Amino acid sequence: MAKVEVVMPQMGESVMEGTIIEWSKSVGDSVEVDETILEVATDKVDTEVPSPEAGVIVEILAEEGDTIEVGNPIAIIETDKDAADDISSGGTEESEEEKEKETETVDASPEDPGSGNGEDEGERIEVVMPQMGESVVEATVIGWNKNVGDSVEEDETLLEISTDKVDSEVPSPSSGTLVEVLAEENDTIEVGQTIAVISTGSGASASSTKKKEEKKETAPKEEPKQEVVTAGTTNGAPSDGGSEPQRVGSDGRFYSPLVRSIAQEEGISQEELESIDGSGQGGRVSKNDILAYVEDRKAGKISAPAAKKTSGRAPAKASDDSISAGQLDVKAPTGDVEVIKMDRMRKMIAEHMVKSKQTSAHVTTFAEVDVTNMVRWRNANKAKFKDNTGVKLTFTPLFVEAIIKAMLEFPLINSSINGDEIHVKKDINFGLAVALGQGGEGGLIVPVIKRAQEKNLVGLANSVNEMALKARSKKLSPDDLVGGTITLTNYGSVGNLMGTPIINQPQVAIIGTGAIEKRPVVLETEAGDVIAIRQMMYLSMSYDHRIIDGAHGGAFLNRIKEILENFDTDRSV
Repeated sequence: MAKVEVVMPQMGESVMEGTIIEWSKSVGDSVEVDETILEVATDKVDTEVPSPEAGVIVEILAEEGDTIEVGNPIAIIETDKDAADDISSGGTEESEEEKEKETETVDASPEDPGSGNGEDEGERIEVVMPQMGESVVEATVIGWNKNVGDSVEEDETLLEISTDKVDSEVPSPSSGTLVEVLAEENDTIEVGQTIAVISTGSGASASSTKKKEEKKETAPKEEPKQEVVTAGTTNGAPSDGGSEPQRVGSDGRFYSPLVRSIAQEEGISQEELESIDGSGQGGRVSKNDILAYVEDRKAGKISAPAAKKTSGRAPAKASDDSISAGQLDVKAPTGDVEVIKMDRMRKMIAEHMVKSKQTSAHVTTFAEVDVTNMVRWRNANKAKFKDNTGVKLTFTPLFVEAIIKAMLEFPLINSSINGDEIHVKKDINFGLAVALGQGGEGGLIVPVIKRAQEKNLVGLANSVNEMALKARSKKLSPDDLVGGTITLTNYGSVGNLMGTPIINQPQVAIIGTGAIEKRPVVLETEAGDVIAIRQMMYLSMSYDHRIIDGAHGGAFLNRIKEILENFDTDRSV
C-alpha cells in the first residue's frame, strides 16, 4: 500500500504556478500510468497532466479554477487499489477528529487570559506583488477580497490582480490578520513591491474569533426568512433553473473563481449573477458585492432574481425603438442565433491581437516571387531527404532558411522596442504560427525555434516538424512559446494568395507566405521576352513603422525574394 502525490508540474523555468482548468478524473476513479487526470493552464499555455502511477485517486486537493504553485500537491493516488476504500473511510474519520479538535481550540481561545491587549502581535509578513511571468514587470490591483482587520488563512485569496496577459488571485502567504493595505484598487504596482502586511500574532487571532462568534449568534435570527427565500436551492443548483456561473458572462464581465464558488453555494445562476451591480474595475463583481446580494436576498429585500437583465451596468430602460446616448438598444439573440462562449485561448488571442494593433504602427508590404527553382529541387529531393533524415521536407523550412539569411544582413529586423530604446537581438528565435483544430477552429499558437541561425536545413526541418507536432498534441511547454524575435505565418496552406498579418508582440515584423501557383510569366532571355509557366507566390511582411522605415522594410523583403528566386538547384541534400 503506497500513496503517491500528484504535484503541480514545472511547465517552464519562468512559470511558478498553474491554474486547474478541469479534472478528467474524480475521487474513486482508477487511473493508468501517463493517463490524463486533469488539464492546467498558465499565462502562456494549456497542458494535460498525466498520472505518475497506476492506481485509484483517493483525494483531490485543488478545485477547478484554483491557482497552485509549482511543486505543491494537487491529488493523491493509492497504488494499492484494494486499500483505496479503506483509506478513503479512514481519512474521513481523521478529518472529523481534527475538526473536533479545531473546534475545541477555537472555543477556548476567547477565554484565554493571554488574549488581552498585552498579547504578542507576532511576526509581520509582507505580501508582495507576485511575478506573473517572465516578461511581466507590473500588475494592477482589481479588487481586495479582505479588509484591514480581517482574519486570513494560509493560501486564502487576499486580492485579485490583472496583467496584460492574465487575471489572477493572490493568496495569503501565512495565516494571521490583515493589518495594513498599501495599494488601492486600480493601482498599478511593480513586481516585488509590498502591497499588504499580515500579522501572525495570537492576539489578532483571538479578536477575529470573537467577531466570528458574534456573527454566529446573530445568524439564527435570519433563518425563518432564509427558508422561505432559498427553498429548493440548498443543493447549490440555480434557484431559477438558469445556467451555472461562467468565468466570463454574456455581459463581458469576468467572474473570479471565488465569486463563482459563492454563487454556486447560494444557488445563484449565471443570469442572476449578471444582474448584480459590481463595484470592481469595469463593473466586476467582487466578493463583497455578491455577499451583500446574498444577504439582501436572505433578508427578503430581493423578491426574485433579475434573470432577464442584459447587463449589470445598463442605464435606465429605454423604449423598444429608441437609441439613448452612448448605448444601442441591442436585443437578446433570437432562436436563429447561436451564442458561443469564447474559450480561454480565443480570449487571449483576441486580447493580444488588439494590443498589437494598439502598440505598433503596422505597415504591410508585398513581393511577388518566382519559386520555380525551389519547387523543382524540393520535388526532386523530398523522397531522398526523408530517407536520409526521417523527416518530411515541406516548404516551411526552406522559407525559414531564406528569411534567416536575409535577417543576418538586416539585423534591425531582429529587434524589439523597450520605451525609447531599440534592443537588437543576437540570436534569431524563429516563431511559427500553427493553427489548431479542424480548419483552424481550435485557435492559434506560436512555438519558437531557439537560435535558428545555428541550424542547417535538416535541423530546421526537424525543429519545424517537432514544434508543429507538439503544438497540435498539447505538449508544448511555456518556454517553447517565449523569446521569439520574428514570426512566419503560412496562409498559403489554406489556398490564400496574400494577407496582412498582425505583428506578434514584442517583435517588429512578421512574414506571410501565400499559396504557390502556376502562372504565365514574361521572362527576359537573350533571345528576347518569352512567356513561360512558372511557380509563383506572394510574400507579405507587416512591420513596425516606429523603427523600420519603408525603404528598409522593402529592401529586406526584396532580399528574401532574391534568395528564393536564386535557389541553388544543385545543392546537396
